[in-house]
Amino acid sequence: MNTLEDRAREIRRMVIKMIAGARGGHAGASLSEIDILTALYFRVLNISPQRAADPSRDRFVLSKGHASEGLYCTLAAAGFFDPELLDHYLEEGNPLTIHPTNKVPGIEVNTGALGHGFSIAAGMALGAKKSGASYRVFVLTGDGELQEGSNWEAAMAAAHFRLGNLVWIIDNNGLQLVSSVKETMGIEPLEAKLLSFGFDVKTIEGNNSEKVAGTLENLNYRGEIPHAIIAKTVKGKGVSFMENICEWHHRIPTGEECERALKELE
Repeated sequence: MNTLEDRAREIRRMVIKMIAGARGGHAGASLSEIDILTALYFRVLNISPQRAADPSRDRFVLSKGHASEGLYCTLAAAGFFDPELLDHYLEEGNPLTIHPTNKVPGIEVNTGALGHGFSIAAGMALGAKKSGASYRVFVLTGDGELQEGSNWEAAMAAAHFRLGNLVWIIDNNGLQLVSSVKETMGIEPLEAKLLSFGFDVKTIEGNNSEKVAGTLENLNYRGEIPHAIIAKTVKGKGVSFMENICEWHHRIPTGEECERALKELE
């Protein structure tokens, strides 16, 4: 794979095959996050399969745990476990469950109950600061997830404890389970809210791995201001008939739809 874009395209193909084969999963949410995960695992994170338990490793928390397929496929592509496990997703005895579990190499914590991951990440970052450790903590939440009040408690704590080693990435695709975020419970003006909580805020094109990586590489991790990245994305990105369609939050592609999707991702 020569570029991050190539990596992201191949990981999207892996996601489609995995969900179609298991007849379970969350295609829209997983496809939305792939460029962010690709930037993290192939450019930004100080971590590798050989150093998965190194105390100095960077930490990543997928708070939007329903999008586990995107993370599983990214970890497999990065060498954290045998990609053959993807072919047996959701089968009895396979550690790849519908929500992430730390029984899977490369996954720090179990997630899936929305609103918890950011609090966990803030605690990790605070632990690093208090112990003098150099690792950074990255957490990815959904935008619909921000309707959970615990996120804002974590944001308040991150600013209070001056966690410059913490990066909160928001997958801002504008859709959730059955409707738009705006119609369900609006979160705007998001940038103004994050600024008011004391974050360094950047709004970026979240479906461009190079731009995501460049932004994350140039943050000041030694300062005392926590970072928030509003990543503007498209739910179902990469597959034309899935893009911006709420139905694909949890719908499983048919055999024909799977072939169409894979063709588009060639």
